[in-house]
Amino acid sequence: MMKLRVRIYHEEVSDMSYVYFTEEQKERANSIDLVDFLQRQGEKMLPSGRDKRLSSDHSITVRGNSWYDHAIEKGGLAIDFVKYFYGKTYPDAVSMLLDGEQGIPYIQSQKQEKEPSAPFSLPPKNRDMRRTFAYLLKVRYLDKQIVTDFAKADLLYESLEDSQDGTRQYHNAIFVGRDKEGVARHAHKKGIYTYGSSFRGNLTSSDPKYSFRWVGTSDTLYVFEAPIDLLSYVSLHKEGWKQHSYVALCCVGSKPIFQLLQDFPNMKKIWLCLDHDIPGMKAAERIKKQLLEMGYGDTETDLSQYKDWNEDLKALHGQLAIPAEELPGNQQETKQELLKME
Repeated sequence: MMKLRVRIYHEEVSDMSYVYFTEEQKERANSIDLVDFLQRQGEKMLPSGRDKRLSSDHSITVRGNSWYDHAIEKGGLAIDFVKYFYGKTYPDAVSMLLDGEQGIPYIQSQKQEKEPSAPFSLPPKNRDMRRTFAYLLKVRYLDKQIVTDFAKADLLYESLEDSQDGTRQYHNAIFVGRDKEGVARHAHKKGIYTYGSSFRGNLTSSDPKYSFRWVGTSDTLYVFEAPIDLLSYVSLHKEGWKQHSYVALCCVGSKPIFQLLQDFPNMKKIWLCLDHDIPGMKAAERIKKQLLEMGYGDTETDLSQYKDWNEDLKALHGQLAIPAEELPGNQQETKQELLKME
């Protein structure tokens, strides 16, 4: 686990000392593969489509020598990453990245070719949803009627896709995000295999403002990290659920919330139902501050008993559940502030 993350962009500070780096050294430092670098710092990396996501901060994704913080819409290459997250000056950041040469050198990232932006298109549908229903009901313990309602609303289906080499086919659950007019703009893909680690990630060319959501008629909006969290919460709170609105951020960025509030100005009451772990609670704190600045004073946090709402659902069915993760002692006041009734 990284011990220091100041999240403040440091400009260069001139002093009497001067560290000289050749252009080749600077280029090499900026080309360091961030997954390899972070893993050597003790950071756990989570799969997120073709990217990797930091376990300690779900808003940050890395691929090769590139990084992006979806929460604040800022990104860059390896040197900027070390400056930004370790509070280093430019010379110190380059030195930190090149220090690997004293032992085992950090892996150099393969040059990332800029891919042409393809128009958004949903993956092809399978002829039925048998595998998806089996996974969501028997493995995730979601309510059958809830899953059926989302499928009938064209917000959930099962895909059948070829592997990249064309030798195999894969079935995935597709959670569709639609705009105000009902046009599909976003798709979150979740593998439905029960062995090993399954794929999950947002489809390339998805518009992050229109992630998986349900729009009701009341003034209440519930916010989650992932589609299965959303469906789990609804499965746990079924009474009158259709009248309310729900959105899964499909990360912990704020864009889907702001778009919903813009499209449906009747929404006034907001519940932040993010994961009960350190990244989730920090994200809730950040989002709550953003909403307060926008005039949404009626914003509260609802924490699951276990790590997330699906873990609560699993525990209710007698299964082992991943425990919640609490903030360190000196940050408990932040948690209490999040839970405080406005």
